[in-house]
Amino acid sequence: MEVQPLNDNDVNLLGDLQPSGWPNIIPSFRFYTASSFCFPIKIIIDGKIAGIGATIIHHKIAWLGHIFVHPEYRGKGIGGYITQTLVDKAKQHHCETINLIATDLGAPVYAKAGFITETEYLFFKDIHIASARSPHVIPYKEEFREQIAYIDYLTSQENRMFFCEEHLTRGLVYCSNNMVEGFYLPTLGEGLIIANNPDAGIELLKAHLNANDKVAFPKDNLCAATFLYEREFKEIRTAKRMILGKPRNVILSNIYNRIAGNIG
Repeated sequence: MEVQPLNDNDVNLLGDLQPSGWPNIIPSFRFYTASSFCFPIKIIIDGKIAGIGATIIHHKIAWLGHIFVHPEYRGKGIGGYITQTLVDKAKQHHCETINLIATDLGAPVYAKAGFITETEYLFFKDIHIASARSPHVIPYKEEFREQIAYIDYLTSQENRMFFCEEHLTRGLVYCSNNMVEGFYLPTLGEGLIIANNPDAGIELLKAHLNANDKVAFPKDNLCAATFLYEREFKEIRTAKRMILGKPRNVILSNIYNRIAGNIG
């Protein structure tokens, strides 16, 4: 068994590791191989790719993503080996906190590596809500950038504007009295929504659901959950958000839609 960096030439070889029910993993690994802050790896056994995964680093915070083992090699401890290798990469970059989103299959593997459950995410799909846009929801302007950066850092405790930047111009903000109280980046992952008050969060969530039928957020966001429950929508599944290392004061109730499982 050998660990090697996964490069762009490997990406088209990953079809056999595509898990059932997941979105196509190829674009995510294209993103990893093209990004200086991502470190994808592959496990080689007998000349074949037996497992993959990636460490994504945001300064002192790391996320682990897309840890998969080929069906032929499951049950041999390879998932745990990949996890520890990715954790070691994060520590080499002096990351104090490492996060991941775990499926039911992966959670026991990560628990053995020392991860603990921080919260759970609720996943909804087939949501159909059409509503008029609030007058407070307006297109992004450059003057809003610093306020967005502040709200995002306050919520996530991560310095991640360096990869949010290219998505700002297509974003929406909830603005009241010239103050940004929330933002929505529809082209960033699954459509990141962060808001520091319920009115802003729900109006931006409505804007998202006008064009999308899926949303995922922490169970701590009772406002978003109640909004959907009252309309008789129910989550289709949950997944654990797990953490290793230094806890952070993440405001989970401010997250109205996540980016993705690999970057928060």
